[in-house]
Amino acid sequence: MKHLIPYFKKYKLQSILAPLFKMLEACFDLAVPLIVASIIDTGIAKGDKAFIVSRFFLLILMALLGLLSSFTAQFFAARAAIGTATGLRHELLSRVQSLSFTQLDKIGKSTLITRMTGDINQVQNGVNMFLRLFMRSPFIVFGAAILAFTVERDLALIFVGIIVVLFAVVFGMMRITKPMHKAVQQRLDGVTGETAESLNGVRVIRAFSREEEQKKSFRNTNARLLFSQLKVGRVSALLNPVTYVVVNTAIILVLYFGAKKTDAGLLFSGDIVALINYIGQILIELVKLANLITLIARSVASMERVGQLLDTAGTMTYGSMADFGEYDDAVCFDNVSFTYEGAGAPSLTDISFTVKKGETVGIIGGTGSGKTTLINLISRFYDATEGEIRLKGEKITDLCKSALNGAVAVVPQRAMLFSGTVKSNLLWGNPDASDGELMRALELSQARDFVEKMQGGLDARVEQMGRNLSGGQKQRLTIARALASKADILIFDDSASALDFATEAKLRKALQTLHAEKTLFIVSQRTSSIANADKILVLDDGMLVGMGDHKSLLEGCEVYREIYESQFKKEAE
Repeated sequence: MKHLIPYFKKYKLQSILAPLFKMLEACFDLAVPLIVASIIDTGIAKGDKAFIVSRFFLLILMALLGLLSSFTAQFFAARAAIGTATGLRHELLSRVQSLSFTQLDKIGKSTLITRMTGDINQVQNGVNMFLRLFMRSPFIVFGAAILAFTVERDLALIFVGIIVVLFAVVFGMMRITKPMHKAVQQRLDGVTGETAESLNGVRVIRAFSREEEQKKSFRNTNARLLFSQLKVGRVSALLNPVTYVVVNTAIILVLYFGAKKTDAGLLFSGDIVALINYIGQILIELVKLANLITLIARSVASMERVGQLLDTAGTMTYGSMADFGEYDDAVCFDNVSFTYEGAGAPSLTDISFTVKKGETVGIIGGTGSGKTTLINLISRFYDATEGEIRLKGEKITDLCKSALNGAVAVVPQRAMLFSGTVKSNLLWGNPDASDGELMRALELSQARDFVEKMQGGLDARVEQMGRNLSGGQKQRLTIARALASKADILIFDDSASALDFATEAKLRKALQTLHAEKTLFIVSQRTSSIANADKILVLDDGMLVGMGDHKSLLEGCEVYREIYESQFKKEAE
């Protein structure tokens, strides 16, 4: 609840007015049985038609005022609930962005999606219904009991008994179902993850004809969710029958003892009708309260899951250094090792090298050799578990986040574009870049030709994830995004894999013109892509087994020579 209280304070006016107008509506509802009783005991008993008509219009007025109060309360409750959900989503997104990649890997994408969507939706519904009913229902329940004492004190004791029993039933049910709802949300994480995995890998699934296996896996995951939902549903389903049994028992008792008092002339028939109406109101409100309790139980479980994430502190801390001085060494690794959390063996072991300002560095190695891990340490997506990394002469842990992000630009293996325009995607690298700077970046990345052919040019539409572009086009745009940035260190993580050899050759030639401006890291599986690099790092099983230029590595590094010969076997022969 500590994460909700600030929003109740922010929407203080709405949080007060919503229940107040609901209580006003309840007052009108509580007056209705007394008016009906007066119609029976006075109007009908004495045949006073004028009295009956006047009370009839009074009932209509009560209904209209109650309706107006209800609409007003719902408006304020909705404003507070939607505002709270919006704020929580912003807060949650901010928290997620502050977490390290290690923490994000541990939490999992499916859990983050569920908490950002389903859990916060549950909280929104809970806040909305809480503001509308948390005061109205108890007010009517206790108000009906108090007014019952004004009608007939002895029979009103029955009201006290059913209220005590029903509250015990309702809150007991809430305590039982709360952990069950939490389990349901956890199972929903599994379904979300299974769905996301199947959708992302649909082409691979079809290519290997694994549709039936995926269907079976999804059915099993969904069956576990269904089992949890049925379990909590069966328990929750007991609430209404138990409630009705208690209330109907009370009605029977009121009719039985009330009939005796009526026969004895101690009670009017209108009073019996009023008491039955009050029991009906109590029944309706307790059913609402029961449903509210079930909804709040779900909301509390969801809020706990959201709160766990909001309470997760980022493990990666940044320094205060915001400016770089003059430097010669762009990147320096000093006996750096790294192990992913939960992994047994290290992914990188005792890596040491120095890259001078303006150098182009190639990184190559077999699958799983640690190439991507190494460049992830340069951009500080992860922190080294051992050793020290210096960036532009400064310890990477001493840099503030903005300085680090401004110094390094990364083109990831998987081209990631966002819905918008070509221009809006390129401006991610440099929000202040002019059209001329963007066109130069497109020209260097070999993307200018196809962008100019698109309708709108820089303003051409880009669909979500770049669905309307080919793989090569998406890669060239992500390269252009990095080139448009002001970063001095550019990292290309196998970012030309979708390009043909001719286009890649043009790209390499264009990048050579940046030699004096930028320090380049090029991760590639092709020796041809890095042959002209000033320095090549050869990784094998997380260890640096070779470092030098193309010629020296062919002569002195067996791993590099094997990679080269496997790609150029005919030339080598």
